[in-house]
Order: sequence, then C-alpha cells, then structure tokens
Amino acid sequence: MHDAALLLARGVLGASIAGHGAQKLFGWFGGPGPENAGKLFGSLGFQPPDQMARLASLTEIAAGLLIASGAGGPIGPMLLTSVMATAAGSFHLKNGYWAANQGYELNVMYGLLALLLAVEDHGRYSLDEIVGIRPKTHPGFGWLAFAGGVGAALFMLSRREMQTPQEQPASPTEVGTLGEPAENITPATQ
Repeated sequence: MHDAALLLARGVLGASIAGHGAQKLFGWFGGPGPENAGKLFGSLGFQPPDQMARLASLTEIAAGLLIASGAGGPIGPMLLTSVMATAAGSFHLKNGYWAANQGYELNVMYGLLALLLAVEDHGRYSLDEIVGIRPKTHPGFGWLAFAGGVGAALFMLSRREMQTPQEQPASPTEVGTLGEPAENITPATQ
C-alpha cells in the first residue's frame, strides 16, 4: 500500500507540475503561452524575461517528469521547490495565503509535497527501482535537497531588477496576472 500511495502521489503531482510548465511554454491546457509568460516575468523584474519564463517552464516540466516517473531521487522535488518558492516570493506573497486571491497557498502545498518526496524514496514502483539505482534515501539528504531548492529560489529572487511602483501592476484585477487586461486572463499560480 505504501508504494502504491507513493506512485499515485507522484503521478498526480508530477503530471500537475509538468502541465503547469507546459501552460507557459506551449500555451497548453488553457495556459498563457510563451509570449504572455515572458510579459509576466518581465513585470516581475526577471531579465531577460522570455528566457527566464522558458527556464521556469522547463524546470517545472523536468521536475514533473522526474517526480512522476520516480527517477533521480530528490532531484525532481528540489526543482519543484525552487520554482514554487520563486513564484511565491516574486508574485504570490503580497496577495496573502489563499489561492482565491492569487496567494501562495498552492505554492506551499506543492512545496510540502516536494519535501515529503525528497525525504522519502520513490518506492518500488519507480524508474529508479526498475533500473536498479534506487537510492537509499536518508531524510537528511532530502532536507538538503529541499534547502537547495529554496536556496536556488532565493538566488533567482535576488537577481530580479525591481521596477518603480508606477511600472508595476497595481493589482491583478487592474492589469491581470500576465500583463494583459484582467478580463483576458484567468488566474494562475504563475
């Protein structure tokens, strides 16, 4: 039952975060696509915005595929932690906790699931197990990977070029989450 539960959790989490990245990179699943994602990243101070949006999207897709397949031990959870902490710190934190207000609720949930998978191995039903490289996971190594993801996010946040208040979107309802009029954009976690 333990391994089946890990498989189910990894599958749902991995598919969700890979799909989240595909929304930005390809515009799939009703997502903003690369142009609007680049605009959002630019409005958040990430330079060059188009490249940073692609990097975030590819990181989400890679994290999702690693987690869903059970490959790479805590690498996928570390990547997931890095993008969720960056999203929370650059956009969602100012909106409070609840996702209904574009807050960081979902970032926290994704991050906690990433932490659980980082300190736990992927189970018997994983690619690591199938190819015989299932690592003996020590919880301390998972915590280290989680901290690495947070550290990567802090680095990314420190590299942003902050804009003056008149250049920043006043609120999600006035400008929208992706630099477009709010009526043209559905809320997203970033």
